[in-house]
Amino acid sequence: MPRQGPTVVRRATCSRTRVVARTAMSLFVSSTLLTGCAPGQFSTQASRIGPDDGTDSCRPYLVALDSTGNYFGTDILTGAAAGAAGGAALGAIFGQNLRSALIGAAAGAATGAAAGYWMALQKQSQDQAVLASRVSSDISRDNVQIDKTQEAFNQLTDCRVRQANAIREAYQAHRIDRPTAVAQLLVVKQHAMHDAEVGQKIEGQIQDRSAQFQDAADHLSPGTSTAVATADTPPPSRPATVARAAPLKLRPDPGAPDVTSLAPGDKVTVTRARGSYALVETGSGERGYTPFADLAGPGANASAQAAPQVIGGGDVRTLAGSNAARRDQFAESVAVSRQEAATGFDLSG
Repeated sequence: MPRQGPTVVRRATCSRTRVVARTAMSLFVSSTLLTGCAPGQFSTQASRIGPDDGTDSCRPYLVALDSTGNYFGTDILTGAAAGAAGGAALGAIFGQNLRSALIGAAAGAATGAAAGYWMALQKQSQDQAVLASRVSSDISRDNVQIDKTQEAFNQLTDCRVRQANAIREAYQAHRIDRPTAVAQLLVVKQHAMHDAEVGQKIEGQIQDRSAQFQDAADHLSPGTSTAVATADTPPPSRPATVARAAPLKLRPDPGAPDVTSLAPGDKVTVTRARGSYALVETGSGERGYTPFADLAGPGANASAQAAPQVIGGGDVRTLAGSNAARRDQFAESVAVSRQEAATGFDLSG
């Protein structure tokens, strides 16, 4: 049997590489589109939040949250699919095997997801002024939508707390017995945990879009991501002592429902400032907001950190900063509500 020359071997290797690359791209992109497709495009409301059994008085608020949050599930994967395809091709070329192609696909997806928005814009126009105007408009639109989603989430979480408080009041007034109260609170707890899961999915979609906006802003105003990260870095956690009886609220808002109450002398950890409120964690793991004015110790001196840092450097950079601030505040709301769902909604006394 004659030996194959180097040229023939190289041709055969290249042929196998192209087959591997095409296979990897097909498998990865197909998998991505099937498992990670935008919920707003290929799902129903019932599949996202579950069917309505007619027993949940907070259901309208959950529907409102899904309706506003579903906006963020659209037009996210274009860049990821394109990036996965490019990464798979590179992995196949350099690794010359399926494993390398799949690794390259995964890496490309991560990069492509953030870069896809900017790449798509550049296909439409190369004029920097036009691109800046488009990005500014898109970020502004997202900011409005995040505000709507935040409000819907606030109303939903407030409704859950009101449900739990009504059950506790009925128990304290002896209108229901303890087993009934415990059972009803368990139902509220399960609903609240589901709400947090819905919120967490929306949060992930908001994060994806925000990453794409920051990538675009970096192209238009280099250094935007660094400025945003610097401005949004929270200070180190600090201990504080409750100086006088104070509420622990679900949100940094006087009108927000109380999660629990803090007694004078209680030890808490201040993790962040929101206006005149501190986000604190108690020794038992409960999280919520309490006024700085009711705290003493190192953490009470963090009120000066409440003022958000202004990100200058142009309209796109400023808008990217405001988008990141809204994104992080929504994420914080979801985290607090998730913690409340895990540790709260119990019957005391």
